[in-house]
Amino acid sequence: MSDLGNRTVMAANLRRLMESAGKDRNALCRDLDLKYSTVSEWLNATAYPRIDKIELMAHYFGVQKSDLVEEYVPTASKTIPAPAIGLPYHPSHRIPILGRVSAGLPLYADQNIEGYTMTDLNGGQEYFALRVKGDSMNAARICDGDLIIVCKQDVVENGQIAVVMVDGDDATVKRFRQDGNTVTLIPQSYNPAHAPQIYNLKETPIKVIGKVVKVEYTIDGQML
Repeated sequence: MSDLGNRTVMAANLRRLMESAGKDRNALCRDLDLKYSTVSEWLNATAYPRIDKIELMAHYFGVQKSDLVEEYVPTASKTIPAPAIGLPYHPSHRIPILGRVSAGLPLYADQNIEGYTMTDLNGGQEYFALRVKGDSMNAARICDGDLIIVCKQDVVENGQIAVVMVDGDDATVKRFRQDGNTVTLIPQSYNPAHAPQIYNLKETPIKVIGKVVKVEYTIDGQML
């Protein structure tokens, strides 16, 4: 197939996958951190994506790379199955991995971001990943080096595990409990050195950054 033919097939497949996922050009650029002009060139068949971008989009849409680069044939083996009735479609999208959540900086400041990962969580919420440091929550199966997926919100219910900033220091991950003006951040650790931290809101500002909704377990820094 000619270069123009390859670009045309790619453009048609990308449009089909975007329509199936309910994603427009702006959403694709935002979720995958792509330039609008670059995506436009792909959709207009004036440019062809690099292999790393093809892999990124395949992961994003939950398909094989061949579904992007090969001519679409509407057979049972090639057709993307429709979502089951009553079940929402959850395409994966990219979120930042934060090495820390620090005071005095925007949450997604470059100084905080160490990379990106993919998640299929959406529902209109904002998510980020945080690299866990320390063993204060290892009894809750949140261990040093793990990635936690956090739903950004400023309120959590008692007993939920949250990312919390205390008195402007770097954020910590603990089980949250509040009774009036008293906030208790509870570790869950096999290490007896970790004890509950109790604060009076009249004396110490406490800021909830988000709720932990998922743990991506690692071994020697590699995702399981």
